[in-house]
Amino acid sequence: MTERQPAEGKREKDRPWLMRTYAGHSTAEASNELYRRNLAKGQTGLSVAFDLPTQTGYDSDHILARGEVGRVGVPIAHVGDMRRLFQDIPLEQMNTSMTINATAMWLLALYQVVAEEQGADITKLQGTTQNDIVKEYLSRGTHVFPPGPSLRLTTDMIAYTVSHIPKWNPINICSYHLQEAGATPVQEIAYAMSTAIAVLDAVRDSGQVPQERMGDVVGRISFFVNAGVRFIEEMCKMRAFGRIWDKVTRERYGIENPKHRRFRYGVQVNSLGLTEAQPENNVQRIVLEMLAVTLSKDARARAVQLPAWNEALGLPRPWDQQWSLRIQQVLAYESDLLEYEDIFEGSKVIEEKVSGLVEAALAEMDRIEEMGGAMAAVESGYLKSQLVASHAERRGRIESGQEKIVGVNIFEGTEPNPLTADLDTAIQTVDPEVEARVIEALQRWRDSRYQPPFNHPRPCKALERLKEAARGTENLMEATLECARAGATTGEWAGALREVFGEFRAPTGVSSAPVAVPVEEGSTLALVRRKVDLTAKDLGVGKLRFLVGKPGLDGHSNGAEQIAVRARDAGFEVVYQGIRLTPEQIVDAALAEDVHAVGLSILSGSHAQLVPDVLERLRVAGATDIPVIAGGIIPNGDAEQLRAAGVAAVFTPKDFDITGIIGRIVDEIRKANQLDPLEVPA
Repeated sequence: MTERQPAEGKREKDRPWLMRTYAGHSTAEASNELYRRNLAKGQTGLSVAFDLPTQTGYDSDHILARGEVGRVGVPIAHVGDMRRLFQDIPLEQMNTSMTINATAMWLLALYQVVAEEQGADITKLQGTTQNDIVKEYLSRGTHVFPPGPSLRLTTDMIAYTVSHIPKWNPINICSYHLQEAGATPVQEIAYAMSTAIAVLDAVRDSGQVPQERMGDVVGRISFFVNAGVRFIEEMCKMRAFGRIWDKVTRERYGIENPKHRRFRYGVQVNSLGLTEAQPENNVQRIVLEMLAVTLSKDARARAVQLPAWNEALGLPRPWDQQWSLRIQQVLAYESDLLEYEDIFEGSKVIEEKVSGLVEAALAEMDRIEEMGGAMAAVESGYLKSQLVASHAERRGRIESGQEKIVGVNIFEGTEPNPLTADLDTAIQTVDPEVEARVIEALQRWRDSRYQPPFNHPRPCKALERLKEAARGTENLMEATLECARAGATTGEWAGALREVFGEFRAPTGVSSAPVAVPVEEGSTLALVRRKVDLTAKDLGVGKLRFLVGKPGLDGHSNGAEQIAVRARDAGFEVVYQGIRLTPEQIVDAALAEDVHAVGLSILSGSHAQLVPDVLERLRVAGATDIPVIAGGIIPNGDAEQLRAAGVAAVFTPKDFDITGIIGRIVDEIRKANQLDPLEVPA
């Protein structure tokens, strides 16, 4: 049998994109073992997930870190942790992506110090720090400082890397989480591009980079995007992104080199669309979403990471991550995708769609520019309210059946699923003892960092130097590196900057969000609204009051916002103070506002500790008549434990009918107040 010959005239195969899995959990040691296993399986880059305390600038023993340590990523408190994270992984040869934003400068400093200790030439370090703070104010909630100081940290880091780590991508403008928060393709393009403009303007105007080197800055800006299941529209979105980026960099910044103007992006395909119901369907969703960012050569992703089929259930296991890696490898190595030029060039259908997206996105970018740019649009609450409204409209379409999701609101019948027959083994769980071990190790570090074998200088001087630099105008990277080398901790570094910059609570977007589901006579929402009114009357109050709380550090507020908006539209007076609250603050607010129910939203896995704490504080206060409802990614076993502890109801991603959830909350209020059930259907 003769060997297959390439067809005449067929071009040389493209190199595959970087293949990553977003990974990290429990401890630096456990994550290091996971990274080395993934690299051995053919993964070609690392994508580091940090836990929420690390992302928000707290040490593992801070009150707000309780229940969050090692949950959604790896805890990195100091240079010793970073050493263990990358032990036996030569950083000079690695391409490392770090999903870190408010504390990006700190984590890059730790990475550089460890690379230097390995003997690496830091000019050869390759990778990316996400470092996009705007989307943290809008969707993900790991911001720390106000917009002005945050933009300064980003600017300083970009200027430093251009001079010292020239192969590093110092910022990854991140539209991924905008789509998770409800952004339409037009909004995703416009808000990401407006963020890029704000950053590039700040770098240009800082005077730290001469005009002739702005091409080097633009050439290292990368983007991190989302790809949903509407894969034709998503592929057109990527072509539109590239077209607008080329226009903006050429016309606004005078970048002539086409290599510098190239739109460089990595992608994590959509997690918002992954379902808890019939989770096996997530596999084909992931494949379709991957095609959106790989089919089109002229707009192909430079790096791809895929979620696992069971992410709506909990933390994926190494086997699940391997499955997602194999999906990429089959496409890259078994199919003929990489053998052809752009297969959509000349398509009238694609060109029409791309042109429409470009036109609409440019119009929205002009609107943001008129407001004073992305930072002004964040502070005014405009961007957040637009996203909350878009998300509410999407939820309304799903609930009405207008937008169909297989296994959720159509074709719901199913055979027993062997993948989830034993739910306790279908996901990976983090040992609850991990937090205590991490805190103990942190305390040992604080006590011994000055002694052999570490011999770090005392960090007090370095931290004072950092504060002095922050009060002035000098680049903060050198002072940050000094803190890293002195063995300072994440909480100490961020705490020093908090003293100078202060903190920031972002607008919630709830009060200004329009009604997404009309209260038409006979509609489900109208019936729930009648239940709310009748219950308020039975209790002798003007309105039922409902507190929506986000305890801990989980900043993914989309679900909480949608519950708050729908409860408002159903006639509740809603108390929603945003993210990052302690159980004590939530209970104090519930008592002060005299609420009739408390809803707690947690997606980070800290529910097992934080929800019972709220229940206990209400009990001590004598407020056991206030039902507590929990929502989030909560495994079945945990849900049973929460109900046994006194939680009135638990809702997870399979409960997509928000109006129905609000109706259930009214039922729980009636039950808690010993009122008879209402015969009003909902």
